[in-house]
Amino acid sequence: MKTKEEIFSGVKLAGIPMLIFNFLFLIGIIVLFAWTIDAGLSTALTTVIMIVDSILFVLNCMFWGGFMQIEPNEARVMIFFGKYEGTVKENGFFWVNPFFTKKKLTLRARNLDAEPIKVNDKTGNPIMIGLVVVWRVTDTYKASFDIDNASMTVTTPGTPATDNVGQKMKAYENFVKIQSDAALRNVAGMYAYDHGSTAKETDMTLRSGGEEVNGILEKQINERLSIAGIEVVEARINYLAYAPEIASVMLRRQQADAIIAAREKIVDGAVGMVKMALNKLSEENIIELDDDKKAAMVSNLLVVLCSEENVQPVLNSGTLYQ
Repeated sequence: MKTKEEIFSGVKLAGIPMLIFNFLFLIGIIVLFAWTIDAGLSTALTTVIMIVDSILFVLNCMFWGGFMQIEPNEARVMIFFGKYEGTVKENGFFWVNPFFTKKKLTLRARNLDAEPIKVNDKTGNPIMIGLVVVWRVTDTYKASFDIDNASMTVTTPGTPATDNVGQKMKAYENFVKIQSDAALRNVAGMYAYDHGSTAKETDMTLRSGGEEVNGILEKQINERLSIAGIEVVEARINYLAYAPEIASVMLRRQQADAIIAAREKIVDGAVGMVKMALNKLSEENIIELDDDKKAAMVSNLLVVLCSEENVQPVLNSGTLYQ
């Protein structure tokens, strides 16, 4: 018994010659029927010929069920009375034993744009996160027999249940969605949303991880979908935000972090400029300043450089010591 995907090795004939043969076969049956009626044969012989002609007609009708057309990136899973006989992936028009059940599968890539879901990150903060998955069927045996797609398939009236590809792919898409959500929840819980929630700036976060986080997510989804013979071509996070209930608080925190970072940069620059000014005055012997005057100058320069408002100059009409 075959338990993995194999190339179909049974009788597979070119479709066009068999189509011509079937038409000629049908014409021959009709001619034989007409000749029997007009030949004036005995009743017994006529009955025998009619029976043979009827059997040939039934056989001809059965032959019509053996044709199949396979387009690029499509496959047919061949089943003979419940037994898997192989998969046909070769493109073209063919004829096979009409008693084979020919299950159609598409191997083309498909997109899954999952709606954002609410999860907790590593630090416990609720976040909204969504993903996009590009996937396709690669193992037709696993896709057909290792997961239950039949019970999830809704048959459209008038469409054969064995060839309802659209409904089957919807069932696969539902399987991919559920497994992708599980992998996304797991990955989201492994990392913090951003560095504001972590102890170290070197720690990887969901915001800063980028391709590395996407690679981990893709690997985890592939592990979950391998049982179904489905390959993930690409998986990436396409939506990431704090949950609405804490979004405003986190926005204020981010604004405070930005203000503090800007202030630190301003102070660093101001201190550098004051140091440069003092060194320049000292090196070029422009003026001799004692410690008190240096302190006053440093204070005034820092106020001027770090102030958010325009500084109002104060003119001293006396000496520096008055």
